[in-house]
Amino acid sequence: MQRRQSSYATVVFFSLIILLGLVSFTLCFAAEFRRSKKSDLRLNGKLCYLPGSRGFGLGIAALILLVSAQIIGTLFICNKFWSRNHDDRRICKTKSSNIIIIALLLSWISFGFAAILIGAATSMSQSQQFGKGWLDGNCYIVKDGVYIGAAVLMLITLALTISSAIMTYLSKIQCDQQGIKQPESTQGNAVSCP
Repeated sequence: MQRRQSSYATVVFFSLIILLGLVSFTLCFAAEFRRSKKSDLRLNGKLCYLPGSRGFGLGIAALILLVSAQIIGTLFICNKFWSRNHDDRRICKTKSSNIIIIALLLSWISFGFAAILIGAATSMSQSQQFGKGWLDGNCYIVKDGVYIGAAVLMLITLALTISSAIMTYLSKIQCDQQGIKQPESTQGNAVSCP
């Protein structure tokens, strides 16, 4: 019964991560078409004004959902990867542990780049008042493709997080089925599941 509940929880976590990631991707893609355009720019001598765009709200929502998906995915992976066996309270690791860690690390790197792109583009999409602008009194417009580039990085992040979570889940199942227990002498080392 506990295994069935665990598999239901796993399906819910995977579904939630995928849903958050895809909605974030969609919002980011929509922000590309709702961002401020050059035609929206108003000049008054050396001063400029750029009204806010819907890209601002879409970018904020995309960033929040991306952060949520990444944190939930990482917590799921950490929970399964470092979960303890109830009998001996030691960590069960497999040969794929390094691959899981590398995939998770790459997902965080991709997440960082996506978050920077979305954050900067979203910040530029808010209203830029006369004389204030976005930076040093100058108005800036988000270039074509910035939101789409961030959306592609989101998909890469999502794929790496999901693949790492799947590998973690499968290695955990493999260790549970094999009944692998870590001996006292190898407490800090990885134990291989054949």
